[in-house]
Amino acid sequence: MTETTHRGCPVAHTDFTGTTPLYEHYRMLDEDREEARFLFNDTTERGFFMLQRYDDVREGFQQHETWTTAVRSALRPDVSDEPLLPQDLNGPDHVKLRRILNQFFAPAAVRRMEPMAQQRCIELIEELQQVGSCDFVAEFAIRYPTDMFLALLGLPVSDGEQFLEWSDDYFSALLAGDPARAATAKSSIMSYFDDAVNERRANPRDPKEDMVTRLVEARIDDVPLTQDEILTICLTLMLAGLDTTRSALGYIYTHLANNPADRQALIDDPTLIPKAVEEFLRLYPLVFQAGREVQEPQSFEDLQLDKGDVVWLGVAQANRDPRKFDNPDQFDIDRPNANQHLAFGGGPHRCLGMHLARLELKVVLEEWHKRIPEYRVAPGTELRERGVQLSMASLPLEWEV
Repeated sequence: MTETTHRGCPVAHTDFTGTTPLYEHYRMLDEDREEARFLFNDTTERGFFMLQRYDDVREGFQQHETWTTAVRSALRPDVSDEPLLPQDLNGPDHVKLRRILNQFFAPAAVRRMEPMAQQRCIELIEELQQVGSCDFVAEFAIRYPTDMFLALLGLPVSDGEQFLEWSDDYFSALLAGDPARAATAKSSIMSYFDDAVNERRANPRDPKEDMVTRLVEARIDDVPLTQDEILTICLTLMLAGLDTTRSALGYIYTHLANNPADRQALIDDPTLIPKAVEEFLRLYPLVFQAGREVQEPQSFEDLQLDKGDVVWLGVAQANRDPRKFDNPDQFDIDRPNANQHLAFGGGPHRCLGMHLARLELKVVLEEWHKRIPEYRVAPGTELRERGVQLSMASLPLEWEV
């Protein structure tokens, strides 16, 4: 921190984009939150105003009429050039498209997926169980949500391995700022979706059960979605659901491997798992910020904002704000207000897949601990995390067979 200010706001130089030892980003985020209520961070070309405390961040998510998703990430404002739907839409257009997608992500629809979620989860765990070790992130935590994503779209789960290769390449290139490599991976993914959509046009299924058929048949103001719009929706659902679930599982299993008492509590009483999921989401949010772009000059709690300013909504800082949560950096399975976390954002753009994410995490915690109750991080491992959107590249676990 320096003495300088920008429009009266203290200026911070913290870089949240690097690869660091595990949990270092949370430490830096906490430090900035306690430094000042609002900061201006100058580490990107445009810079961004940081909302960091729970009440401000929650209120910030409600400013959707004048703060739009023209910028989705304060750290990568230019990534918004990569179209995503429904995120890129605001106002009534956003509501109309969400309405088409909601039926597949509503609690009742997600409950219908539970038997399939359990079955696939058990198959993957049983593949690993007799081996006695795995890289949890690479061999389980990304394979499971990838298979679930394909099933959600009604596509063959057997395509999971090939699809995983493309999506992994795309994620890593996008976050590393390597547009050429991202474009190559994206073109394979889009071609795969294109074939799937054309197949449904020729052989439609039940649109209440099959999402791709639903998208093909959907109308907004009597106008069908274009092929490009449908492909972009499929890509968006992939981007939103795979890396985040992989990352959440990585942090959760690191915690449980290193905190046997918390693990034992879930083994002894699996009915605690839904509460544990909420507390894990609060404690280890992976999307630690959301970006917004200001559309007209205004004052937010005495913070002066101009048209075109980038705003940072500090999700992880809000989730770990001691003003809202007692002992916020401790895991507390009985925390009374854990479910007031902002891990899924807020306002109209709140995460569409939040019920599915909760189901996936719950199923994994139940089924894994029935089969592999005792496990540890492989000795001598140095765990690291990637910035921008937190993820662990690797988590080597071991257990007795």
